[in-house]
Amino acid sequence: IGAYGVELKETLVSVDTVNLVSGTMRTLSRADCEFGYRDSVFKHGLRDRVVITHVTFRLSKGAAPNVSYAALTDELALRGQMQPTPAQVAEAVIAIRQSKLPDPAMLGNAGSFFKNPVVSADQAQQLKAAHPALPVYPQPDGTAKLAAGWLIEQSGLKGYTLPSGHAGVHAKQALVLVNYGGATGEEILALAAHVQRTVEARFGVRLEREVNVV
Repeated sequence: IGAYGVELKETLVSVDTVNLVSGTMRTLSRADCEFGYRDSVFKHGLRDRVVITHVTFRLSKGAAPNVSYAALTDELALRGQMQPTPAQVAEAVIAIRQSKLPDPAMLGNAGSFFKNPVVSADQAQQLKAAHPALPVYPQPDGTAKLAAGWLIEQSGLKGYTLPSGHAGVHAKQALVLVNYGGATGEEILALAAHVQRTVEARFGVRLEREVNVV
């Protein structure tokens, strides 16, 4: 469900894996997975070392939809669904994603390419003072999460295309890098690096890639 609902780590019980070298099987607990924001042991210590074969979840029988995100709240309000059912929340999430994200069958893309950066409370306060419209989400540990898409858009990169015309930043969702045809992996990485440099130069915030690059 990602940005519009429950985090996977909240309901996960265990993950079964097979080691690619030894063939041994191992069951990892939620703690073993070392979940963080868009992060886990599968991006670090176990990256390219195991295959996940089975995942166990524990789900609640009582519906408790998370509708705290502004885009989701707005979509449900437009539908007149002030006390939505889980099915209605799912339909709203799908509608939001379809309106903002390109259909890979029509336009090749790398999905949400960057993580929302997490900064200190002091840095967030300074940025907010300089840019009042900046979305800031305080975190339980005292840090603050910023909206990467907003930073990219405000850096003038939403809809930006490489001089080759092969790859660019999606015109509707600045977090998404798209392939307009013929883009190479090197071009996508060059585009990502350009986005990182431009955002850092404007806001002093370094964006981190969400995707794994082999």
